[in-house]
Amino acid sequence: MRNRYLDLLRFLAIIRVVVYHVTGWATLTLVFPAMSVMFALAGSLMAASLDRSGTAAVGRRLRRLLPSLWVVAVIFVPAMLISGGLSVNWRLLLWLFPITDPPANGWGALALSVIWYLRDYLWFVLASPLALWLFRRAPLPTLLTPYVLLVVVELRFPGAPIVLRDFGLYFGAWLLGFAHHDGMLRRLSRRLLVAVAALLATAGGAWILTHPGVRGYDLNDIRIGNALWAAAFILIALGFAPSTAAWVDRNAVLGRAVTVFNRRALTVYLWHMPFVVALTPLVDVVGWSHQDLLGLAIRVVLVFLLVGVVTVLVGWVEDVAARRRPELLPGGRRTQPGPATPTDVAPVATGASGPGGAPGSGPVVVPRPRSTANGVPPPGSAVNGVPRPGSAPGTGAGPATEAVLAEDTRIRVS
Repeated sequence: MRNRYLDLLRFLAIIRVVVYHVTGWATLTLVFPAMSVMFALAGSLMAASLDRSGTAAVGRRLRRLLPSLWVVAVIFVPAMLISGGLSVNWRLLLWLFPITDPPANGWGALALSVIWYLRDYLWFVLASPLALWLFRRAPLPTLLTPYVLLVVVELRFPGAPIVLRDFGLYFGAWLLGFAHHDGMLRRLSRRLLVAVAALLATAGGAWILTHPGVRGYDLNDIRIGNALWAAAFILIALGFAPSTAAWVDRNAVLGRAVTVFNRRALTVYLWHMPFVVALTPLVDVVGWSHQDLLGLAIRVVLVFLLVGVVTVLVGWVEDVAARRRPELLPGGRRTQPGPATPTDVAPVATGASGPGGAPGSGPVVVPRPRSTANGVPPPGSAVNGVPRPGSAPGTGAGPATEAVLAEDTRIRVS
């Protein structure tokens, strides 16, 4: 059955991201490091897909990721060309496959700043087959590598390419998703899990307090502190994750909202920032200042309403990309909660995907195979009910967003 707890985490992360963009409250980045959580959920679901389909999972993830971006490109690229400031050259092809930031003019760079998430998500998906193979043979060294890379790049090479810097910042969260999928976090004693999380939170908090950014203690400006603080948050959020959260669907409104936001997560990410940018000068003109709570509340409501309209109009593209029956508003047909999950099983994702994982498709539960001492299923064991080949276990065939005015003057959001 679906793990509604993971769906709930993704739902809360989406809400937090949108509210942050409207309000700019740095405290929200500390209370809930949303993008790192989203990458961790995505990593867990990607590991499940690789176990199920091998390297073919890479193509499936990209197929589900890119069509919603292409819809945005069809609308915004001609608008940027007409308004000026965007040249016609080969770089426009990056709107089809954004291995780096696609070109944009002045207003487009701000309104479409969320594209960085899809860029990073794309790279993480491409790296996952090798990363999962390495992780299952040397979990701790593999997990530590992105964090070491981040420290080296931030302290010694601050001008390094943004993709490399983001790899150090967020790929560690992705690998923690691997650990969640493989049951490593669940097997840790609670005392050890809390101790490690407390150590990371203390180190991250100390770095944040001693290295404030241009906006104070906004984690988006403090990358090393961000990575450590978010890792601690993920360890607790996923390490203590229940096998399910059936109570979510006992409230019809909450259950439907969680479903809609999960199945339309990519649409919400891509479209909310343009409305935030468009409404900012408008609400100030009519007196709804961004400096008072009423003005902020009005802006939040307007952004969600506008995103809701666009979601109804184009969100069905996510259904088509996931090969589901297209729906204007998903979640209309509710199913009864399944039986309680036994304690000797582990969550494994189903096939649907979107930013940060699989919107609308939480994990199903299957028996976890017998593991060796290092957490790797032995050769010949079964995963998801399918016999595993004797070589290379787990390999098969062998990302809304918080705005940051970075050094290169681009708005970054996470």
